[in-house]
Amino acid sequence: MSAREFVVLGTASQVPTRHRNHNGYLLRWDGEGILFDPGEGTQRQMLRAGVAAHDIDRICVTHFHGDHSLGLAGVIQRINLDQVPHPVTAHYPASGQKFFDRLRYATAYRETVALREEPVSADGTLAQGPSYTLEARLLSHPVESFGYRITEPDGRRMVPELLARHGIKGPDVGRIQREGRLGAVTLDEVSEPRAGQRFAFVMDTRLCPGVDALAEGCDMLVIESTFLDEDERLATDHGHLTAGQAARVARDAGVRHLVLTHFSQRYTDPTEFERQARAAGFEGELTVAADLMRVPLPKRG
Repeated sequence: MSAREFVVLGTASQVPTRHRNHNGYLLRWDGEGILFDPGEGTQRQMLRAGVAAHDIDRICVTHFHGDHSLGLAGVIQRINLDQVPHPVTAHYPASGQKFFDRLRYATAYRETVALREEPVSADGTLAQGPSYTLEARLLSHPVESFGYRITEPDGRRMVPELLARHGIKGPDVGRIQREGRLGAVTLDEVSEPRAGQRFAFVMDTRLCPGVDALAEGCDMLVIESTFLDEDERLATDHGHLTAGQAARVARDAGVRHLVLTHFSQRYTDPTEFERQARAAGFEGELTVAADLMRVPLPKRG
C-alpha cells in the first residue's frame, strides 16, 4: 500500500445516486489520515474501502452543505465507539459552528476520544509539523467555504553519481543526510534540491483567487467539477465549477495529477468530464473519480 494515497469514498454532488455516494475522501499521508468532507453514508463507505476509524487523525470540512457534512455525526460517534487511541482534530468554517455542534451531538453516545475543534475563520496556516503544513483558503460559494492545501517541506535528493565521486556509501549516506556533513564533504555537494509534495482539496466554489492559490504547483489537485461546460451559467449561479474550468485551473497552476469529482446527478457518462478536461488543455495525469477508488500521489520529483 502506498504511504501516500487518496481514497475516494463518495463522488456525488447534492444527492447520492445508484452508483455514487455522498462526498467523502481520505488522504493517507505517511502515518496520518485526513478525512475530507464526510457526507451521508461515509461510515459505510469507509467499511467498504478498508478505512478504519483509527486511520483518522484530522477531519477537514470545506463547508456545511449536507453532501459535505451530514456524515460527521456517524464518523464522530464511530471514532468514540472504537476508542481511537489518539486525539482527532476537526477543522471547519467557524461561521458554521452551530452546525458542527449539532452534528457532533446529534444523538446520545459516550465520548471516549479527545476531539479537538479548530475552526477556520480566515486564510492561513492551520497546522505545521515535520511531515506537512496544512493551510486553508477562502473559496466562493453561497455559504462560507474553505479549501485545504498540504505542503511537504522541501528537502534534498541524494545523487548516486555525486556520492560515488566522494566515496560515500553504506551507512555514511544516512549520516551525511542527518548531520549535513561528512568530514570535508557537505550535503549540498552530494545532493540536489527536491521540492516537497503538494496536495490541494477544492470543493464547492466558483473561480476565485483562493482556487488558484490552492492549486499552484500541486502534485495532486482534487477539485470539484459539478457541471459540464455547456452548463457553465448554472455552475456560476450555484457556486460551482465545470470540468473545463477545473482543468484550466490545473493547467495554469502546473498541476501534475488532476482528480475531478463531485458530479451532478444529471450526468451519467463520466468520460465526458475527461474529454472536456483534455479539450481545455490539461496534459498531466487525469483521474475522473469513482467511489472506492484509490489514487496514489505522484512520486516525488
